[in-house]
Amino acid sequence: MDLLTRDTFFNGKVSVSQSRNGYRFSIDSVLLAGHIKTYPGDRILDMGTGSGIISLILAYRNPRVNIYGIEIQKSLADIAVLNVRNNDFKDRIKILCADIKSLDAAMISGPVDIVVSNPPYRKAKSGRINPDNQRALARHEIDITLADIIKAANRLLNVSGKLIIIYPSERTADIVTQMRSSGIEPKCLRFVYSKSGSESKLVIAEGVKGGRTGAKVLSPLFIYRDDGKYTDEVNGMFMP
Repeated sequence: MDLLTRDTFFNGKVSVSQSRNGYRFSIDSVLLAGHIKTYPGDRILDMGTGSGIISLILAYRNPRVNIYGIEIQKSLADIAVLNVRNNDFKDRIKILCADIKSLDAAMISGPVDIVVSNPPYRKAKSGRINPDNQRALARHEIDITLADIIKAANRLLNVSGKLIIIYPSERTADIVTQMRSSGIEPKCLRFVYSKSGSESKLVIAEGVKGGRTGAKVLSPLFIYRDDGKYTDEVNGMFMP
């Protein structure tokens, strides 16, 4: 396994190990996890779990849910397994090293209520490909595309189940188009801004399998205040 660093969340109640030199999660994952509302007994599928950060946050916040974290890269899946074990979440989180495109509901004991994903953002032939393979696969659509994610979500969700993803704002039209063509109705969009007065770089999008038409655009989410510190809303996502 790679050399790892260790960070803590929620005043030290959750620890996260991740590769020192390979792929490392960003605040995007924290923002996404902060928008997921669950109910006791919910079954959640975390597609492209990486080091397991979203699964860990959800398990901590919602002790009565069951989570499957799927990761195609064995090196990252191994780190996610380590994190699950170190946080004593083995009864709530199961990590599978598998390809989402071929994932079958039987592999996760049946359909799920929520699919969450922080997928690769960049198209395979756009921009500079990171020479680190772990980072390249996590950032570019090399092994998995947005369409693959949404098609898999439709296949694995219960009827009325939710898909919640974070993605670049400039690809909002792709999200809406792909969701609708795959039987998932876009229901909610929230645009994310670095700070007041900046352009939106990210959008958190929620769709419902078999849902009725009609979408809401929520109030904007600002990450930083003018003084460079996190806004109260974002700061609260790191609090126990």
